[in-house]
Amino acid sequence: MKLSTKLIHAGVEPDPTTGAIMTPIYQTSTYVQSAPGVNKGYEYARSQNPTRFALESALAHIENGKHGLCFGSGVAATDAVLRLLVPGDEVIAANDMYGGTYRLFTKIFEKMGIKFHFVNMQDASAIRPYINKKTKLIWAETPTNPLMNIVDIAALAKVGRAEAGREILLCVDNTFASPYLQNPLDLGADIVLHSATKYLGGHSDVIHGCLVMNSDELREKLYFIQKSCGAVPGPQDCFLVLRGIKTLHVRMDRHCLNGEAIAHFLREHSKVGKVYWCGFPDHPGYGVASKQMRGFGGMMSFTLKDDSVEAAKKLLSSTHVFALAESLGGVESLINHPASMTHASIPREERLKNGLSDSLIRLSVGIEDVDDLKEDLRQAIG
Repeated sequence: MKLSTKLIHAGVEPDPTTGAIMTPIYQTSTYVQSAPGVNKGYEYARSQNPTRFALESALAHIENGKHGLCFGSGVAATDAVLRLLVPGDEVIAANDMYGGTYRLFTKIFEKMGIKFHFVNMQDASAIRPYINKKTKLIWAETPTNPLMNIVDIAALAKVGRAEAGREILLCVDNTFASPYLQNPLDLGADIVLHSATKYLGGHSDVIHGCLVMNSDELREKLYFIQKSCGAVPGPQDCFLVLRGIKTLHVRMDRHCLNGEAIAHFLREHSKVGKVYWCGFPDHPGYGVASKQMRGFGGMMSFTLKDDSVEAAKKLLSSTHVFALAESLGGVESLINHPASMTHASIPREERLKNGLSDSLIRLSVGIEDVDDLKEDLRQAIG
């Protein structure tokens, strides 16, 4: 089945009672049993919900995985993966990542005895010196947030396993690419994570996270964490993500087209400094991105030649179509200042060391008419 067809039909069956083509919202906290322990597969909504199960099945299908698990947010899904570890375990993580992930790692799990090594993963071999018998997890984003660096997923999986001589879990945050552009499980990842708030939901109206995996054993461990810790989404949120998935291919095609046009517009503008977009042939990760992705998406960052924070903030407050807001992946275009918004939790010296300047501007290019987007940026930059 082709991906565009799979996105519309994956995990969805007509309601057996009414024949409804859309999965119903099962708004219930508990289920009636005919006798103690005798039920129809559902006992309590924290553990099971038919709307959530339909979404989890759909997510597994579209990521070419076997199992999906849903959570109340992308950070909650990240938290569940980290709960697989015990004090003394070590994690090798990308040094360029979402600020909320960094905050969770350093402010919550470091205090619990987990050690983190933050490494530039653009060269997969860079993780070799950090692998030891305590290494249990490799964590990567690609493209990264917000510098659009590319990680070779297959190479990372190969290096991790070859050096360790044993199983080290590889988790890839696939939020920026979405399942339409990239499938990390096919490239050797063990777990794929999404903030489904973003492209999967696609309409800026839901907070949601998910994990997809192939291993039955891993699914049971993560399901136990999901059920026991309780960071599950409600059925309304699951319904909204199910609805969003049905148009993912149509939206992503437009995001990619608009993204390419805006990236080239910015690069050609006389007042723009550097543009970070992995679709440029001279981007360091272009070759890998071309190999493991089916398109380059609508995410990018840039700086002005006037590399002052004041100039950046003036631009950020001058757009009319691009809305100044956190998040990404919705149908509407957003403009963002990572240093004070999405990545403020990362210490300034760490941000600067990794190339994230105080004046960097991030765009989530939506699906509006691209001429209107260009004109909005033109007047704001001007």
